[in-house]
This record gives sequence, C-alpha cells and structure tokens, in this order.
Amino acid sequence: MRLFTFACCCAAVLVIGCRKSENRASTATTTDTSAGAVAPAAATGTASLAAVAGKWKVRAMTEAGDSTLLTYELNATSSGSGSTITFPNRQPMAAHIAASGDSIIIDAGPYASVLRPGVQVRMHSVGLLHANQLVGIGAWHYETNRPDSVLHFQMAGTRTQ
Repeated sequence: MRLFTFACCCAAVLVIGCRKSENRASTATTTDTSAGAVAPAAATGTASLAAVAGKWKVRAMTEAGDSTLLTYELNATSSGSGSTITFPNRQPMAAHIAASGDSIIIDAGPYASVLRPGVQVRMHSVGLLHANQLVGIGAWHYETNRPDSVLHFQMAGTRTQ
C-alpha cells in the first residue's frame, strides 16, 4: 500500500510540475537583456545556414554571463564552408558551421588560445537564432594535461551585416 501511495504522489508532483512549466513558458513574452545577460531563445523551428549567414559581433561570457571573457567576429557563409572567426589583432581562422534542428553549431581549432597564451584550444558552441541575435553556450577544450582543460561559456552574437 505504501508503494502505491508513493507512486501516486510522484505522479501528482510530475503532473503539477509540468503544468506549471507550461504556464510559465506561455506567459513569458518579454526579456530584459539591458544588463548584458543572454536572453533565453524562443523556439525558432528549424535553423538554416542561410539564416545565420553574415557578419556577427560575438561576446563570449562566463557561465554566469556576468562578465565578458573575449569578443570575436564571426563571418558565416550560407553554405557553412568558408566561414571564419577573427579575434582582435589576429588573422581570420577557419570555422565549421552547421545547422541541426533549431541549433547552429560552431566549431573551430585547434588554434592559439586568446585566454591562455602558449596553449592550443578547440572551441565548440551551440546557439539559437532569435530576433537577429545568436545566443547559446559553448566550451573551450584546452590541449593540456591539467585538470582545468575545459572552460564553459555563454555566447551572445549580434548581426552587424
């Protein structure tokens, strides 16, 4: 009998919890990004490389989104091939851009790290397009034997062209 009661309670909590999530999602209509926080992206359907094609000014921020770690320019092509990332005072480097479902996936590297001089790094990020912004998360994978070989970040890109 206790097992039945426990199962019923769990089911009730699950149903109520899901119902509250749906209500919150359907009533949220505005987002404040004035303080630099990354706006939660709305479901955009299917992403395409053509939609992300162009030049973007991208900020990579801490996981909490409270400070900018670095900026770069993303030049995305409509086919994904020939896309580049350019850090300030550096030459453009190749970036691989793909679309999958509602997400834009960006990979680059290995390249000389901007944040950790003398260390090679690979970047992997996943973002969503929302009202001429590209917002998402990513990770830098450092080629090192140290325990802190991965650094996670938030990204926020604004189309410039």
